[in-house]
Amino acid sequence: MSEGIRAASVDDVEPGEALVLPLELSRTDEPISLFRDDDGTYYCLDDTCSHEDASLAEGWIEACEVECPRHASRFCLRDGTVQCLPATKDVAAHRVEVRDGDVFVFPGVPPDMD
Repeated sequence: MSEGIRAASVDDVEPGEALVLPLELSRTDEPISLFRDDDGTYYCLDDTCSHEDASLAEGWIEACEVECPRHASRFCLRDGTVQCLPATKDVAAHRVEVRDGDVFVFPGVPPDMD
């Protein structure tokens, strides 16, 4: 999977929105989601909040964070770190690349932190 998987076209996810990737596409055991920050940057995180079973893709995305819709835990979109309680455990972040109008994700590969 060195090429990554095509998750979406750049126009498929509006700023401030997210897209849960089908498990058959991501080939992961748990759902992962593609997030587009309000500045247009793409990120990929495990979709399930580490505090309680809620989809982060249904949360609020702003200023490089996603807020869980259930209990308002926030996670950094860059690296999945918890930003506030009640969650205490980070979620995994996955590498994302934008190439030729398409967004590719690399499940299980940490994001470049350059």
